[in-house]
Amino acid sequence: MNTLVPPLVIPGAPGNPLARLATLLAANAPYDGSFETCIPGVHAIRTSTASTELVHGLHRPALCIVAQGAKTVMLGGESYDYDPSRMMIFSLDLPIAAMIRQASVAAPYLSFRLDFDQERLAELILKAWPQGVPPVREGRAVYVAQAGEAIVDAAARLLALASTPDDAPLLAPLATEEIMLRLLRGPFGARLAQLGRIETRRIGKVVAWLRANFDQPIRIDDMAGLAHMSPSSLHGQFKSLTSMSPLQFQKTLRLQEARRLMLSTGMDANLAGQRVGYVSASQFSREYARHFGNTPTRDMSRLRNAGLAQAVSFSQ
Repeated sequence: MNTLVPPLVIPGAPGNPLARLATLLAANAPYDGSFETCIPGVHAIRTSTASTELVHGLHRPALCIVAQGAKTVMLGGESYDYDPSRMMIFSLDLPIAAMIRQASVAAPYLSFRLDFDQERLAELILKAWPQGVPPVREGRAVYVAQAGEAIVDAAARLLALASTPDDAPLLAPLATEEIMLRLLRGPFGARLAQLGRIETRRIGKVVAWLRANFDQPIRIDDMAGLAHMSPSSLHGQFKSLTSMSPLQFQKTLRLQEARRLMLSTGMDANLAGQRVGYVSASQFSREYARHFGNTPTRDMSRLRNAGLAQAVSFSQ
């Protein structure tokens, strides 16, 4: 592995990088919620209560590092656990369910999120792998890896720039680039570099179309044409990356949006089902119950009685 240049030096608290990152996250997220800093794409997230309730939403391509607490993310039928010893990478827009497993008022869940700039990442892939990316087996578009000290330290230095808005425009791009290069040159960098593969970009086009048109009927042949792939190749590649077929992916998006509409606007189940593309109210109720564990009416009653107004959260 190539040796990177020494890390960018930004003044800040000395000591353990993970502890420093937690301190910075707490400062940038003064109460529960997700806070975008003055640095585009850099977010600080705090939650003070652990829960067994899954929060459903669409997660964009990003690096997430937990500095304190623990979280479980579910994609399709697969489950991923991560905590301060690990980080999670999302390389496509993915409909997920997540649960904070460890958090309290005294020790809240604290997480750093860096949204990926796809064009910049493509440029850095060429720098990190000038001779070409090593071949890797097909893998999911979400995965967990060890959060090495160098990555955590770079994330802390990047977040520290949020308190110096005069310096951030000049120095934040350098710290962001350092993080991306360390990821790409790390043990799982070839998997992240899959974002630059033609097949992955093609699947990304289908995902983007489904996200924008989830309420419309779809035909696999049309999706295959959009991706310039055969229907069988599209189905295999799509499921390899997302753990779902295109139709299952669309169904998940529809059900998440219907739940959001009912919970945030008070819309009734029949109208919510129609709004997201269902023709049959009974089919909507069956699929909703299968996905969320309760019929729409019972689910809304349970969530409102429990005060769970954020059971659906997009762009987490």
